[in-house]
Amino acid sequence: MNTTLLEELDVLVIGGGFSGVYQLDRLRTLGYNVKIYEAGTGLGGVWHWNSYPGARVDTWAPVYQFSREELWRDWNWSEMYPGRDELVRYFEYVDEKLDLSKDVRYETRVLAGRFDEETHTWTLVSRNERTGEEFTTQARFVIMCLGAGSKPLFPNIPGLEKFGGDCFHTARWPLEGYDLAGKRVAVIGTGASGIQVIQEASKVADHLTVFQRTPNTALPMNQRALGEADNAEMKKTYPERFANRKNTWAGFDYDFLKENIQDLTEERRNEILEELWTNGGLQPWLGGFLNVLFDKDDNDILYAFWRDKTRQRITRPELVELLAPTEPIHPWGVKRVSLEQNYFEILCRDNVKLVDTSANPIREVTSDAIVTADGTRHEVDVIVLATGFDSVTGGLTAIDIRGTRNETFEEVFRGGSRTALGKATVGFPNLLYVYGPQSPNAFCNGPTCAELEGEHLIQIVEHMRNNGYTRIEAKPEAQQYWGAHIAELTSATLFPLAKSWYMGANVPGKTVEMLMYPGGLSVYLEILEKAAAGGYQEQFELV
Repeated sequence: MNTTLLEELDVLVIGGGFSGVYQLDRLRTLGYNVKIYEAGTGLGGVWHWNSYPGARVDTWAPVYQFSREELWRDWNWSEMYPGRDELVRYFEYVDEKLDLSKDVRYETRVLAGRFDEETHTWTLVSRNERTGEEFTTQARFVIMCLGAGSKPLFPNIPGLEKFGGDCFHTARWPLEGYDLAGKRVAVIGTGASGIQVIQEASKVADHLTVFQRTPNTALPMNQRALGEADNAEMKKTYPERFANRKNTWAGFDYDFLKENIQDLTEERRNEILEELWTNGGLQPWLGGFLNVLFDKDDNDILYAFWRDKTRQRITRPELVELLAPTEPIHPWGVKRVSLEQNYFEILCRDNVKLVDTSANPIREVTSDAIVTADGTRHEVDVIVLATGFDSVTGGLTAIDIRGTRNETFEEVFRGGSRTALGKATVGFPNLLYVYGPQSPNAFCNGPTCAELEGEHLIQIVEHMRNNGYTRIEAKPEAQQYWGAHIAELTSATLFPLAKSWYMGANVPGKTVEMLMYPGGLSVYLEILEKAAAGGYQEQFELV
C-alpha cells in the first residue's frame, strides 16, 4: 500500500444509503472525525444506482424515511409508494438539511484494507472513480453500510458477450437514462426489479419478451397519489408510527396478526384476507398470519387465496398455470414478495410474450437474438438483466479486505456467513456492520434498521470510547452460537423449501443458508440491548 495517505479518521463509513447517512450524522454529532466513502455521485445507496424504468419503493411512504421531525415536517410525498427519482430528491433534501456532503467523498470506491495489530487501525486503499487516482486512509473503525444488494449477479448465459444490441443489468442502468421506445425488449428475470421494468417497458416497447423461471407471487401495490392534505393527515400519525416500529417483526408500522389462519371460520378468514388485500402493499404478507411461514397447511390456504384473486386478472388461458399455478411451486411468502400495479394484465397483451425458462431454458445469445432450448430465436434489440444480486454478503466479499489471518471475506464466508450478533466477524477487528449478514437485513424496513439497529452500533463505538478500549473483535464462541441460533430458527420455518436469495440459493456455489436473522426485529433489538447491558463481554473481545 504505497499510495498517498489522504486522511486519518476515527470512523470510515462505507456506503451512502440510509444506514451510512444515519451513522455519519450521529457520529459526527458525538464528536467523531467521520466520513462516508460512496462510489456513486450522490447519496441514496440503492436509490442512486437503481435508475431503471419503474424503480419504486415497495414500502409505503410514511415509514420509508428518517423519523426525525425536522426531516419529515417540511417534506411531502407525491405517491404512497414513491419512485426512484423522488427518493433521489429526498436524499438531496436530507443532505441539504443536515449538511452531509461536506463529509462525504463521492465517486470513491474502497478497494482493499489491512489491519495493523500494533496501532489497532485499518489502512484502506480507495480509488476515485472519475480520475482513477488511488489513495490510502487510516481509520480506527470501519463501518460497513453496504445494504443487501450492492453486488449485481450476472447470469452465465453462453454468448451473452456477443450480443450486438444494448444489454443492462437493472442495478447498472445508465444514470442518464435510456429510451426503450420502439425497441424489441427482452427482460430476463421476474423478481421485483423485473416486474417494475416490465410494467414500464410494455408502455413503449415495440415488443416485449419476458423470460420467467419461477412465477412471482406478487401482490397489488394499490398505488395512489398524495396531495398536501394527504401528507398533512399522515403526519399526524408519524410519531406513533415511528415509535411502533421497534415492536414489530419487520420494522413497519403494522405487524403480524395474533390469530392462526386455521383457527378461524372460513367466513372470518376470508373477511380478514379481503381486508388485507384491499389495504394493499405488503400487508397480506407481513401484516397477515405469521403461522403461514411455519405451517404448510396454513400456507396452502393463503396461497389458494392469492391464486384465485390473481387468476381473475389473467385473460389468456394459456398463461394461467404459468403465472398462478394450481399447486404452489414453493410455499407462499418464503421468497421475496414483490408489489405490482398491472403486471398480470400486461403479460396478457398482444405485444408481450412470456417464455417459461423452467421448461424451455435459454440456450444461448447471438448477436441479435436469445435462443431457447427448443431452437426458437427471440430477436431483440435490448436485453435487460433483472437477475438480482449476490445478496447480503456480496458487498463484503467483493472488497479485498484482509483480516488478522490474512483472509478476505470471500475466503472466510466460503462455508457460510460468520458473525457475532450480525455485527462483527472473527479476524476483522474494529470492522462493524449495519444491515449486514445475519442481522434482520432484508427482513426489515431499511430506514427502520438504519436508525434502530444503527443506534446500537453507535452504542458499541461509544462504549469503547467511554471505557478506553481501542480494539473490538467477535469472539469465536459467540460467532458459533449466533450461526447455530439462526440455523435453529430457520429450520422451524418453510424458508428452506424455496431456492431464494434469502437462502443464498440464487448464486452458483454459494453456501445455502439463511443470510438474515429470522427472529424478527423486536427480538433482535432485545438481544442487542441485553448485550449492551452486559458490556458486550460475552460477544466481543475488547482491548
